[in-house]
Amino acid sequence: MKRIKDYLGGQPQQDVVVKGWVRTKRGNKNVAFIALNDGSTINNLQVVCDLSKFDENLMKQVTTGACLCVKGDLVPSQGSGQAVEVQARELEVLGTADPDAYPLQKKGHSMEFLREIAHLRPRTNTFGAVLRIRHAMAFAIHKFFNDRGFFYLHTPLITASDAEGAGEMFQVTTLDLDNLPRTEDGKIDYSQDFFGRLTSLTVSGQLEGELGATALGRIYTFGPTFRAENSNTPRHLAEFWMVEPEMAFYDVNDLMDLEEEFIKYLVQYALDNCQDDLAFLNKMIDPELIARLQGVVSTDFVRLSYTEGIEILEKSGQKFEFPVSWGVDLQSEHERYLVEKHFGKPVILTDYPKDIKAFYMKQNDDGRTVRGTDVLFPKIGEIIGGSERESSLEKLNRRISELHMDTRGLWWYLDTRRFGTCPHSGFGLGFERLLLFVTGMSNIRDVIPFPRTPKSAEF
Repeated sequence: MKRIKDYLGGQPQQDVVVKGWVRTKRGNKNVAFIALNDGSTINNLQVVCDLSKFDENLMKQVTTGACLCVKGDLVPSQGSGQAVEVQARELEVLGTADPDAYPLQKKGHSMEFLREIAHLRPRTNTFGAVLRIRHAMAFAIHKFFNDRGFFYLHTPLITASDAEGAGEMFQVTTLDLDNLPRTEDGKIDYSQDFFGRLTSLTVSGQLEGELGATALGRIYTFGPTFRAENSNTPRHLAEFWMVEPEMAFYDVNDLMDLEEEFIKYLVQYALDNCQDDLAFLNKMIDPELIARLQGVVSTDFVRLSYTEGIEILEKSGQKFEFPVSWGVDLQSEHERYLVEKHFGKPVILTDYPKDIKAFYMKQNDDGRTVRGTDVLFPKIGEIIGGSERESSLEKLNRRISELHMDTRGLWWYLDTRRFGTCPHSGFGLGFERLLLFVTGMSNIRDVIPFPRTPKSAEF
């Protein structure tokens, strides 16, 4: 069955069947013009109905939101705005939509209102465009890695390890919360739980990904991750998707090359394959969107150390909400200053203080910094975080001890350093952060179909 996108890009023909939802209906006592959309494209197909040939009561059911099946001829359009239109011979209402109750009307709606009806917002032009771009970016991610010999590794969603050491994890249990089993010292007895131990939803597939890389060479994960972080900012979700490649025999320079190649590939893929949706978002959401995307693919990313970045920020004369000094974790305002005001292009920042980075990052010879990399983008700040991983068992154990981490759940991870350790690197890309950049949307809740945030788990 052809879709509206196929008809709009095709030649006039007789006896076509078109199905979709009514966006608008207008006309006069003689003719009705129906804008029909089936989600395949941002563009509507105009259906023209000679009202003398259709039952009046039937046409009353053709309201915004109603679902139709139309049979007729695809002919050159008599009006401007579209090349072809359908002259309807038969019309069936597959599903009505009460105009007094249907919340999506022709007028504009606020993003806040649309989040309250996330089950219907994909029918709007904006969210249809966002979700089609989301699909295109997911496909491009798989294509990029597949074409370069990476293997797609499925890492567990339920885990007993906290890869980030943050502790902000959603617990998974089958215990009766009204009658929790207790040990002799009064603690919860997790030995009676489903897995026989405390388990949570994963915050990252990285540690398991490293196991894959030390066997298959190059792998990537792409799946949902979870953070029980009580944050209500436009940049945070409790459930989001992560892309995490891990590569054996990559040092930090190889890593930065891959990060830049990867992000440019995705942006170029969007420019090549999502033109109509990007043009709509450029017109309605962010008038600089397409120019910014083109700017990313046409420029070399700046590479500088964290120390150099701090010096630039300290000498900038800029008054930041969060003061800057060596050793602080950079905030979005700092990252965006470097990208948007100082360099005017994406930046890869390297060699962070080890005290603000995760335990697994390779330590530099100075004893103060690690080979971490953050890719910073305009409007977003950090979009990729990665590092060369510490391959020395001795150094890794020492760092774990310094951080007073419990290693009992990490024996399997440490085995990769014990049995045939190798240089290796990897990074994590927050998929929704990428989509914020590619779509021009300003709130991360608007680039995922059903956002999960504190006190919000509808739909």
